[in-house]
Amino acid sequence: MSSFGDRLREEIDYMGMSQREVAEKAGIKKRALDMYVGYRGSMPSADVAVRLAKVLNVTVEYLVTGETDGASADNLRRRKMEQDIEKLSDPTRQFLETAVHLFAEYEKNRP
Repeated sequence: MSSFGDRLREEIDYMGMSQREVAEKAGIKKRALDMYVGYRGSMPSADVAVRLAKVLNVTVEYLVTGETDGASADNLRRRKMEQDIEKLSDPTRQFLETAVHLFAEYEKNRP
């Protein structure tokens, strides 16, 4: 079972940010962030958890519990997909856009 620290580390890695960058954007010391992602499993205060969640574009609920409501889960998947798409080259992104459009049209017109 993953912990707050595990989810925090996963999100930092996913965002392609350094821990120092996350700490700066959240307005906390890097040493404090190291404690949250470390093996000791320290939990931040609520206001720090909120700032970390905002920097990482996830909900506090997700960081703390690993759970999301249906809408949050959809938003999290959509956000991660958008971030992955941004990493693609322009031709690949255009190909993917065309493919998604074709699948959407197919689904709309499917008997």
